[in-house]
Amino acid sequence: MLPIIDRLLVSWKKLSDGKNLLTMCDAIRAVELNADVYYATRECVLEHLAMNGFPLKESSLLTDKWLLNGDFLMEEFSDKFNFIVGNPPYVRQELIPDYLLLRYRKKYHTMYDRSDLYIPFIENSLKLLADDGRLGFICADRWMKNRYGRSLRSYVSEYFNLDIYVDMVGRDAFLKDVSAYPAVVVFSRNTTGITRVARCPEIENDSLKSLASELVDNNADKNGETCSMVIRDLTHDDQPWLIETAENLNLINKIKNKFYSLEKAGCKVGIGVATGADKIFVIDYASLKIEMDRKIPLLTTKDILTGEIDWLGKGVINPFDDTEHFSLVNLDDFPLLKNYLENHKELLLKRHCAKNADNNWYRTIDRITPALTKKPKLLIPDIKGHANVVYDPGKFYPHHNLYYILSDEWDLIALRAVLLSDLVRMFIKTYTTKMRGGYLRFQAQYLRRICIPKWDNVEENIRQELFAASLNNDIAACNAATNKLYGLSDDEIESLAKEEW
Repeated sequence: MLPIIDRLLVSWKKLSDGKNLLTMCDAIRAVELNADVYYATRECVLEHLAMNGFPLKESSLLTDKWLLNGDFLMEEFSDKFNFIVGNPPYVRQELIPDYLLLRYRKKYHTMYDRSDLYIPFIENSLKLLADDGRLGFICADRWMKNRYGRSLRSYVSEYFNLDIYVDMVGRDAFLKDVSAYPAVVVFSRNTTGITRVARCPEIENDSLKSLASELVDNNADKNGETCSMVIRDLTHDDQPWLIETAENLNLINKIKNKFYSLEKAGCKVGIGVATGADKIFVIDYASLKIEMDRKIPLLTTKDILTGEIDWLGKGVINPFDDTEHFSLVNLDDFPLLKNYLENHKELLLKRHCAKNADNNWYRTIDRITPALTKKPKLLIPDIKGHANVVYDPGKFYPHHNLYYILSDEWDLIALRAVLLSDLVRMFIKTYTTKMRGGYLRFQAQYLRRICIPKWDNVEENIRQELFAASLNNDIAACNAATNKLYGLSDDEIESLAKEEW
């Protein structure tokens, strides 16, 4: 606020000779929901204006015009704005009260799927831009690639342009740690289709001033010393925005055009069970005294830390029957299970999935399919620095932090070598955003974008190389066999080798 006020005062003194106070009243609107922060900011602004020679009456008039204590998403503004800046809140929708979430969803069409609260903040700000306006946010960039950002990507692609993107991965952009790295983004209504990209700038005054000069340089095709590249036509409908090096994008597009997505190549991607009450449903398998066919050996991320299965003995309670409808079992048919669950009934009833469903109070959030236990599968933890792909021959059920891959067509042990390769990691890195510590998210929505040939089209010698590399946990051999599988050129292999993980 204070630097904005200082710039406004300079312009006001220059253009109105410092006489007409009213010309400044509509120059700023700042919205704050938290009352304590609002009043602290108000006192700060009053003090700042006093230091600039304004009497209390005039300072109060300006401050009360400029500052609003309310919900930005529900405020009504009569004017459009030339400049909008902010750091929108990161709040998962599960933490938003139901009545408020309903109002937000009704008003903002970009609140798609499980979108975070910053999504409608971006939509509302874009709507408030004047024709020549610019919006600058420092904000998580997950929406540019993941599922819940689809509607916002489509909206931006149709009406706006992403002028500037500054990747802040590995940089302390805030005074406190955050789990997801932010990015600085600047939008406008221009139609140039040009985006200037900078990566990981040094957080120092001189470096940032130099970077700012480069980013607003009108010579659009010029790559500056700090600016890593210029991208044209980055935004396309609701598809993920791939802000990567030209070499990586060319290779990704080549593979996408030549091969098949994971599921079209005969693989199925899924996620393990979420119970809603792990302390009750996830237990020590051996010691839990319930009927044997009501408990299933469970694998969690802790069981595969070494890259191989080292089962710690947990199991999951299965309250569903084995019919095609997977209905809940009748507890009267399983007295030991009934006794165990009724001892925990009070806690189970507090779960969201059990509310208003008296007869379903003992269900898990996800249905359990016992047949999955016996199927050979690959297991992949959600968040990892490098893919930790583990082969289960058909002994365990996966927990909810594990994604699994099944296939009746591909040899899963050979597929494991492909998934451990640098090429597949480049795929994941391209489509996901990094978490703190440089970790990538190996979620189903990203795994499904991996492209592979069909198993029937893989030459026998390559099959054997993939199989051997996987069994030996030899990453170099996995890379070599995968490079052959995709027919990579020497230049493409060299480019992969230079990639910073």
